[in-house]
Amino acid sequence: MNLSKAKPKAGILKREGLVRDMIRDRWLYLMVLPGVLYFLIFKYVPMYGLTMAFQDYKPHIGMMDSPWVGLKHFQRFFGEDQFWQLLRNTALLAVYNMVFFFPLPIVLALMMNEVRRERFKRFVQTLVYIPHFVSWVVVVGIFYMLFTTEGGAVNELLFALTGNKVQFLLEPGWFRTMIISQSIWKEVGWGTVIFLAALSGVDLQLYEAARMDGANRWRQLWHITLPAIRSTIVILLILRLGTFLDSGFEHIYLMLAPTNREVGEVFDTYVYVKGLTQAQYSYSAAVGMFKSVVGLVLVLGSNWLAKRFGQEGVY
Repeated sequence: MNLSKAKPKAGILKREGLVRDMIRDRWLYLMVLPGVLYFLIFKYVPMYGLTMAFQDYKPHIGMMDSPWVGLKHFQRFFGEDQFWQLLRNTALLAVYNMVFFFPLPIVLALMMNEVRRERFKRFVQTLVYIPHFVSWVVVVGIFYMLFTTEGGAVNELLFALTGNKVQFLLEPGWFRTMIISQSIWKEVGWGTVIFLAALSGVDLQLYEAARMDGANRWRQLWHITLPAIRSTIVILLILRLGTFLDSGFEHIYLMLAPTNREVGEVFDTYVYVKGLTQAQYSYSAAVGMFKSVVGLVLVLGSNWLAKRFGQEGVY
């Protein structure tokens, strides 16, 4: 009897303690509230729309009354000949991003961390941050002006040196190179923000002790700086894997042309064509859900591996 009475009392005390903590830290909870509302409204509530992927959705009768078709759209998608082309194009762009783009913000942050003149350091930081605030339309326009065969600076230089011009913007072989190059130019500076913040928390006494022991700059980088930001690198890598199949619709769409569509068509542009231009809402929802499931599996798997190797992981 005493034990049965103790349990509800313990539960009540626990709830009272939670309420008391929330009242005490009310300003912290208030600060978190906008972020919570953002995820609820724009991330969790729209997940109800995933039911469309299992329906034959008709806009005039609504989602509640549309007939259920089960896995029909998924079977159609996996059975399409274009599925493997889309998967190959999207996966190759994702792998190139991971190999060529992901390490560059780390390298740039390490280089800027070694700069001792604060005014020059702030100038460089501002210079590399600016492209992040330029829209993809402007970025693609700049590259078009540089690489077009009709008066582009790069092609004019090539013509002066070799007598030939290269269709950088139209040839399939150059498509992925142009996409990765534009992503690097636009986002690599902004990607250094988190790494520079992590580097600012490194204890300077560690460097002083290393110098006293005779460690040069490379030794300090390898044994102090990199271990200090290793957890940040792992977390960002896990989060990056969650968007592995997200190539970015706007960027890819602006670079697509009839001559490079074979290597440039990805899941994002395919969803746009099927969902908005051809009004196949349920089918495009199934394609989008496939992308999300792959991202979820990659996040869970990479987080498990990170914990297996002694890292903190995301959760």
